[in-house]
Amino acid sequence: MSSGRLYVCSLTKVVDTVRGSGARSLVTILTAGASLVRPCEIARERHLRVAVSDIEAPREGHVLAGHEHIDRMLAFFEDWDRSAPLVIHCYAGVSRSPAAAYVAACALAPHRDELELAQELRRASPTATPNRRLVALADQRLGREGRMSHAIAAIGRGADCYEGAPFALEFG
Repeated sequence: MSSGRLYVCSLTKVVDTVRGSGARSLVTILTAGASLVRPCEIARERHLRVAVSDIEAPREGHVLAGHEHIDRMLAFFEDWDRSAPLVIHCYAGVSRSPAAAYVAACALAPHRDELELAQELRRASPTATPNRRLVALADQRLGREGRMSHAIAAIGRGADCYEGAPFALEFG
């Protein structure tokens, strides 16, 4: 059983990241209607698709993340047996997927300090700018009393880029 390794990547890097990491679980966070062919290494029941836009406030024609989305992600993370890595991706690998990886790390390692995990995220990815809404919703659900949100604010915005480089986050 692995201690807990999460990989984060963009849509264009999903297949390579799944194959290179040996992952057997995948979380896809894309705008509603976006399509992705599931890599053959990932069984259908180990692929969670979450259709939310990369926004932090309501916007016409977009899906704002809500508690139902966080609840589905938290249940999927809890179900993950950690025998093989988990890959989380969004379109650019910069906002939604780093936020989800941070949420997973906080949920699965409740003894770990939120700021310490956020700093590990920043070291792993200088471009990550985790979606604050996803983090805030998880912060509420996990009873972290604002510490997750404060930690993500403390690491600040990542370096500008079009697409983030794939990275791994250890939390075990």
